[in-house]
Amino acid sequence: MGRIFCVVLTAVIFLGAGSKGRVYAEEAASQDAPVLELQSVSAILMEASTGKVIYEKNADEALRPASITKIMTLILIFDALAEGKIGLSDEVVTSAHAKSMGGSQVYLEEGEVQTVETLIKCIVIASGNDASVAMAEYIAGSEEAFVQKMNERAEGLGMEQTNFEDCCGLTDSATHVSSARDVALMSRELVTKYPQIYQYSTIWMENITHVTRQGTKEFCLTNTNKLLKSYEGILGLKTGSTSLAKYCLSATAIRNDIHLIAVIMAAPDYKARFQEASALLNYGYANVSLYQDEMGDVRIPEIAVKGSIKRSVSGVFEGPFSYLCTNGEKKDQITREVEVAEELSAPVEAGQTVGAIRYFLNGKEIGTIPILADSSAERAAYPDYLRLVAENFGIL
Repeated sequence: MGRIFCVVLTAVIFLGAGSKGRVYAEEAASQDAPVLELQSVSAILMEASTGKVIYEKNADEALRPASITKIMTLILIFDALAEGKIGLSDEVVTSAHAKSMGGSQVYLEEGEVQTVETLIKCIVIASGNDASVAMAEYIAGSEEAFVQKMNERAEGLGMEQTNFEDCCGLTDSATHVSSARDVALMSRELVTKYPQIYQYSTIWMENITHVTRQGTKEFCLTNTNKLLKSYEGILGLKTGSTSLAKYCLSATAIRNDIHLIAVIMAAPDYKARFQEASALLNYGYANVSLYQDEMGDVRIPEIAVKGSIKRSVSGVFEGPFSYLCTNGEKKDQITREVEVAEELSAPVEAGQTVGAIRYFLNGKEIGTIPILADSSAERAAYPDYLRLVAENFGIL
């Protein structure tokens, strides 16, 4: 990188605008966090923008996830939408296998046609097992192939305790499992990568229309997440329950720009999962604050390039920075240092790391955001220098 040009900003950094960019920050909460009185077997509270864990109880215990399995199903659906493989207005035909699903369903008939967007609503609002299978078959050709993709995606997210065997969580298999931490990880992926999920997860009631050989009829979808009616700032996300899994919930909420994810697994009853998710969220909002910096006040000097016709390149930040203050940490004690190369040697590639901005809290480094070259600078060859000389003398 050559000599390093270092600018130390000793002034206090104030809050910037909200951000969902890449974050380099501490990932684990203090082990001294107080114990909440939770009846649920497992629970976790995570801040979404940083991924920092605020509270956990048996968070790595492998348990049956029931219908919160569908969070991964939704990730794959939105992946396919983002990649242009499917569209919201695409028409999906219900198979006999999809129709055969029991449990929570929206009563699709074999041969019934619904759009992708309608089936998303059926999955998110009413937790339709039949709708989940219909979408799995539409995207991957079969539920089995789709489940393989679910497990590959889970591995990519670092979900170490998870193994999916169906796309809806209806199975009684003892090896269809996940953990509270893994559910939080996939919930974070869904809500931060595809925030449009909130267009659906905040719907309380909506009608869909069944058109089958028996005629046309309306069916009312009612949201299974009762926190929508009782918790300030709630935005979804997914409930789940079976006789073996007990009662599960992944709930997400935003207050004062703080985006929390609370996961409850194996709660003893219907009410407990909502009460304990609320308790987790309340604990978070009472005990944390979020520092955010979009670096709008930082000016990066031009960086000289040696051995190129292009004399310099500019640096740009890879993304904004967020840090969750817990356990009495104060965001007004955060400082930052900016380091950029004084000179680079050609060739320089666009996106190449040329420096960093480092964040400190009470002298301890808490995160780093790389500074990247905004453009390329090729190594100059002999003809390039001849052309440069000719241009300087007005020959060209």
